[in-house]
Amino acid sequence: MGSEIRSVGVVGGGQMGTGIAQVAAQSGFTVIIVDRSTATLERSQSTMKRSLARLVSKGTLTEATAAEALARVDCQTSLDSLADCDLIIEAVPETFEIKAAVFTELSRIAKPAAILASNTSSISITRIAAETNRPAQVIGLHFMNPVPMMKLVEVIRGIATTDETTHAVKGFATALEKTTIESSDLPGFVVNRILVPMINEACFALMEGTASVEDIDTAMKLGANHPMGPFALADLIGLDVCLAIMETLQAGFGDPKYRPCPLLRTYVSAGWLGRKSGRGFHIYQP
Repeated sequence: MGSEIRSVGVVGGGQMGTGIAQVAAQSGFTVIIVDRSTATLERSQSTMKRSLARLVSKGTLTEATAAEALARVDCQTSLDSLADCDLIIEAVPETFEIKAAVFTELSRIAKPAAILASNTSSISITRIAAETNRPAQVIGLHFMNPVPMMKLVEVIRGIATTDETTHAVKGFATALEKTTIESSDLPGFVVNRILVPMINEACFALMEGTASVEDIDTAMKLGANHPMGPFALADLIGLDVCLAIMETLQAGFGDPKYRPCPLLRTYVSAGWLGRKSGRGFHIYQP
């Protein structure tokens, strides 16, 4: 297990929080997922069961191991239930105000030695850490989507993050059989600073009539050897998340090259957010 980390709290029972909880439980950690919505927690449990069942059907896990992993996960609706966790990972929507409120509460609730991590994909860790009473123990731990399949975790140190905190979370990620990279605390870190502007550029190409959604996706799959096209990937990530990341990049760097495409804004305004809403650049069956 990760150095000094045995129990893990996850704040947010959405797609990312559920995936993080699953891989931690599979690796032997006790996990508490907190979400104020009981419906979200029920969906989280169902998603985890299906994901583990797929691994069993592929022969990756035994039924007994999958059952043990599920038994290690407890679902709660109050942050107070995380008081004894060694590591708490925030996985709430990509909005600073929401994250700041969570970290302010976690400062009050978490035991003094606990590490507070954010799964943010673009927001400054230093800025988040300033909302706490322990900036030295705040760090970015950015998992890729879908968490059970993707091997990378970005580790982002804030200006005050200690070597001890960094070492502990790297050990935790290694215990999950993930590969870590370290990134400076700059907007978008590594993956999204490169990836989301590519998606944004695909939106401009579509808006300008360069090619269709299908042809742009095919072009990048077969011409650049990407496993999926930019629009299919945007739909998986969530168009609202893509827009939020572009806005963070634009605000953080002040560079017009990060201007979000108007078509991306239009889709988000329409509620066409991708897979989670049933429609994005592609249409999905419920």
